[in-house]
Amino acid sequence: MRIARFVHQGSDRTPAGVAWGVVEGGTSSDGTRLDRAALTVSAIDSHPFGPITFTGDRWALPDVRMLSPILPSKVVAVGRNYAEHARELGQDVPTAPMIFLKPSTSVIGDGDAIRLPADAGDVHYEAELAVVIGAPARDVTPEQAMSHVLGYTAGNDVSSRTQQNSDGQWTRAKGHDSFCPLGPWIETVLDPSDVPVRARVNGELRQDGRTADMIHKVPELIAFASSVMTLLPGDVLLTGTPAGVGPIVAGDTVTIEIGGVGELTNPVRAK
Repeated sequence: MRIARFVHQGSDRTPAGVAWGVVEGGTSSDGTRLDRAALTVSAIDSHPFGPITFTGDRWALPDVRMLSPILPSKVVAVGRNYAEHARELGQDVPTAPMIFLKPSTSVIGDGDAIRLPADAGDVHYEAELAVVIGAPARDVTPEQAMSHVLGYTAGNDVSSRTQQNSDGQWTRAKGHDSFCPLGPWIETVLDPSDVPVRARVNGELRQDGRTADMIHKVPELIAFASSVMTLLPGDVLLTGTPAGVGPIVAGDTVTIEIGGVGELTNPVRAK
């Protein structure tokens, strides 16, 4: 099931506004590169963290504006979770998960612009599988972890390398407004153990990894993060990026592809 959050123009029984819905329609063999013009979205009553009840309203996907599929209380991100990425940055591979936070205000949706601050300097894309938490998780074990997952989406951990290097910590470098694109929807049925993680800039393939190469796997990451802080429904866990990161500048278009989920595309603009 693909769960989306979107703005619609209303219907005879529903005023225009924001709604949750289920995206329906055909899919390719790996769940990517869907013909969005052929998809529809059926509105659901309330939120997706319980039984799904449809309202009866339905729109063609091109007739709605997609939003970030979730508004998390926090985004917990994992650094250097692919050995080749750590090596390309000239850094050690951590023995335990290295986590940091991105603020909820950094989240944007599919189609929204990544806005580059004037002082950000060298800004990179980072394609990542994003895990959306569905039930509160505190001190869970890896064996329990997956029962706390609502689903998965594509994420881009946009990062200012200039500020990351100058500050000695990552809050400013990774926390700017618009530096956490998520989308286009949440896929609730996915085995995250071995799916493609790719990034394209202006159509050119830049990253081409697989989650099988993650040092710390999804259940371990959830368990580790939940030992530090309670994960709430809607919170997002970014699981790290494979090798191939690189710069983006105003005028670029970045597409993050997660196999079995779909594609997240964002233009890049100057702030």
